[in-house]
Amino acid sequence: MANAPAKPKKRHALGTRIWHWVNLVSVTILFMSGLNISNAHRRLYWGDWGFAAEHAWLEVPRFPGWATIPGYYSLAAARDWHVLFAWVFALGLLVFMISAVRNGHFKRDLFTRLAEWRPANIWHDIREHLRFNFEHEGTKFNFLQKVAYSKVIFLLLPLMIFTGMVMSPGMEASWPWLTDIFGGRQSARSIHFICAWLLFLFLVVHVVLVLLSGPARQIRDMITGGRNDEAA
Repeated sequence: MANAPAKPKKRHALGTRIWHWVNLVSVTILFMSGLNISNAHRRLYWGDWGFAAEHAWLEVPRFPGWATIPGYYSLAAARDWHVLFAWVFALGLLVFMISAVRNGHFKRDLFTRLAEWRPANIWHDIREHLRFNFEHEGTKFNFLQKVAYSKVIFLLLPLMIFTGMVMSPGMEASWPWLTDIFGGRQSARSIHFICAWLLFLFLVVHVVLVLLSGPARQIRDMITGGRNDEAA
């Protein structure tokens, strides 16, 4: 009896697709509720303490209701939204990381090889991006995509979690060493704010590139999985 043809592999594994959409929702809610929390005190400091204007390194604008959750100023309600989806965000990232290690997604698609760091290769990727040519043979992501996704997954997202933990009074009392790592509670708050806006910038660039590279196919593949010789 002839063997049945092998089932085509998905471009994006189910775990990757679920995490992508769950993470999009949780990050959006965290960002918008965070803007509401920011409205409670708009100055940022370095170190263990800060309140006065002369001690701040930055004073951020007051964000309008259409950009915040809830759509009116409420520190208590914003914190409730923030804490709830912080758990969704953190647990989702943990499950995704475990899944990506088990199915080889990290090693196969995100880790860069030494040869990819050659200046000629980097410049080639930059030129292709400037030409809006996002096709690349033999690999799911090119060098610039690997570096961007890796920095987000392994640096920015964990920093958001750990600096958020430092700002929690209960966690700060239980794990004071975590506060020391970031140089104080106010330093953690500043890093948290910076990372949030870096993630926002990444999201904007990501959406623009999706729109430039065929949004219908990209969105469809992230829902259905698509087809590829390499599974995510």
